[in-house]
Amino acid sequence: MTVPSSCYINVLDREIHWMDWGPQDGPVVVAWHGLARTGRDMDELATHFAAKGFRVVCPDTIGRGLSQWSPVPDDEYQLSFYAQLAEAFCDALKLDRIHWVGTSMGGAIGTVCAAGLTVPRMKQRIASLTLNDNAPQLAQSAIDRIRSYAGNPPAFDTVAELEAFFRTVYKPYGWLSDAQWLRLTETSTRRLPDGRVTPHYDPSMVRQFTAHENDYLIWPHWDAIEAPVLLLRGVDSDLVRPEVIDEMRSRGPGAAGRLQVIEVPGCGHAPALNVDAHLVPIEDFVRSAGI
Repeated sequence: MTVPSSCYINVLDREIHWMDWGPQDGPVVVAWHGLARTGRDMDELATHFAAKGFRVVCPDTIGRGLSQWSPVPDDEYQLSFYAQLAEAFCDALKLDRIHWVGTSMGGAIGTVCAAGLTVPRMKQRIASLTLNDNAPQLAQSAIDRIRSYAGNPPAFDTVAELEAFFRTVYKPYGWLSDAQWLRLTETSTRRLPDGRVTPHYDPSMVRQFTAHENDYLIWPHWDAIEAPVLLLRGVDSDLVRPEVIDEMRSRGPGAAGRLQVIEVPGCGHAPALNVDAHLVPIEDFVRSAGI
């Protein structure tokens, strides 16, 4: 089994934590997690790719996991700053060509990076873009649902109670083993001064939706992408609507024939990327894109 390294680096005056998997000289996959999650959600994907000779880099976004919280949340909890952090992160690690796999928010960051409108150097860096249940326009009702729990993280007396909460709100991820649910919980838990436990992120990160109301409406970025794109959509997703996929097919990489869409059964928002049915299509896509 591949043993990853837990690493820290300072970019743009912010400390970022990431997990580094696989051989340092292998082709690189950057795997970026969702809104209220951490890079440890990518453990199964990283294990899969590392075993095939890939280096897999899994950052915690600023304000999540073990990365620093922003002292200026309204300025930094937004896609443009996340993309700038990603560019500076890749610069610091000397990652010249990468395959980007992003879940939800991580897919939106990848879209902004691959477009090159905000961070021009990233456009040529990204050899392929995998969007895990993300699109350039998201259903408002689903955004409201996510805000309802992410903006007011609960606190519990025990880790077991927090795990039960995660099993409820992340049920749309699909099947996870008991061990995977426990790891998801343990890797996204912080203890409060009063001794209770709560999800491991800065609650202020949800202000992205009020300070930058249309931050996830990113059609101009979609239109500018030249890399091939794979979209995994949970069949029961309430975030990525079929009519938006139709528009994606007619614009940007879709219009150029560089978009592949796979509907993932048994999942909503978003597939957990923890079983072969999720991972093998991503590997096939990445290999077809080359470096």
